[in-house]
This record gives sequence, structure tokens and C-alpha cells, in this order.
Amino acid sequence: MYAILWVLARTVARLCFGFRVVGSVPKQGGLLVAANHASYFDIPLLGCGMFRRAWYLGRSDLFVPGIKGILQWLGWIPLKLGRLDRKAFDRAIALIKAGKVVVIFPEGGRSLDGRLRNGKSGLGMIVAQTGCPVVPAYLKGTFGVLPAGATRPRFHPVSVSFGAPLSFSGEHTQTKAFYQEVSRLVMERIAALGGVAPPTHHASAGARNAE
Repeated sequence: MYAILWVLARTVARLCFGFRVVGSVPKQGGLLVAANHASYFDIPLLGCGMFRRAWYLGRSDLFVPGIKGILQWLGWIPLKLGRLDRKAFDRAIALIKAGKVVVIFPEGGRSLDGRLRNGKSGLGMIVAQTGCPVVPAYLKGTFGVLPAGATRPRFHPVSVSFGAPLSFSGEHTQTKAFYQEVSRLVMERIAALGGVAPPTHHASAGARNAE
């Protein structure tokens, strides 16, 4: 079923949105793919840009109960917001240790204006407990297809760029400072892939405007 949906999504993406892929993810080994998030189209487009099956951490309140079971079977890991969801993170960690690919959107939700936001510490927590590499990915054009609040998709060119895997190590990996540093570095690499300003730039600009 996953393979059939992969082929269908990739075909539709190419025909309707001129979908193209730059780079790739490693063919073997457990890892995290960390991507920007600006549209509900991000998950299927990111998935059909990889030649490996992936599991996706995503907020638990997106779908009705009847659909949730099917999506979990396909690879969705429901994540409760507002607190540390140990069950979801343990599932992601177990999959990575088993050599699978897990996708995370470090910003924690969709961007309302298409610009990058600061990453949350959950990314660094998974890295600290698995030692896995992180593949940064930038989805371009998905905000133009279906931005937050839109009711129907628009035809707009889309692409996904995968960067080189990032490895993290250190003596104090189980600290909040380490989690935040991992998220910051990954978001900077995502910004570089897209040729856009990193979230720290937006924050600095906002502070200057406030002054």
C-alpha cells in the first residue's frame, strides 16, 4: 500500500506541480530527516522524494479516528502537543535504532507566512538518545500550493532538496543546551538549502524593529 501511494503521489506531483528532487537520503541506516513545514502537502511530497519508506512525527489532532488507524499503519506517529509525548518519541527512537527513517518537522507546526521558524528541542532529544545522523531537507513551493487557511490547492512549482547528513557528538548530549544547539544548526542548514533567511535572522530583525 505504501509503495502504491508513493508512486501515485510522485506521479501527481510531477504532472501537477513540476515536482523535482535535489539530493537524496542515505540508502541504509537509521536516521532523521528534518524539514521545514509550511503546508499539509509537505508530508506526501517529502515522502515521494525519498526512495526509502519513512515514518512521520505529526500532531495527533489532525485526523478523525477512522482515518487515524490507517495513517498510523502507513507510518504516521501521532504526537501530542503542549508537553513531551514520551510514547511518540519512544516510537521514533525505536524505529531509528532499528535502521528506519523518521521524519520530523523541527518547527513544531506549519509556518503561517512561509518563513522558517525556530526549531524545538525534540529534534535534539532524539539525536541524543540515538546518535543518528540528521538529513536536512527544504521543501520549496508548498506554501504556494496550500498555505495555512487555504481550502483548495493551487498549481505552483514544488521541489525538495536534501542536504548532506549531519552528525552530532559531545560529552553533554543529554542537556537542554545540546538539544537547542542541534535544532539551531539543523534549521540553519535547512535555510541554506532553500537559500532563505534562517529563523534567527527573523528574530533579530523583529527585535530591531521593536527597538
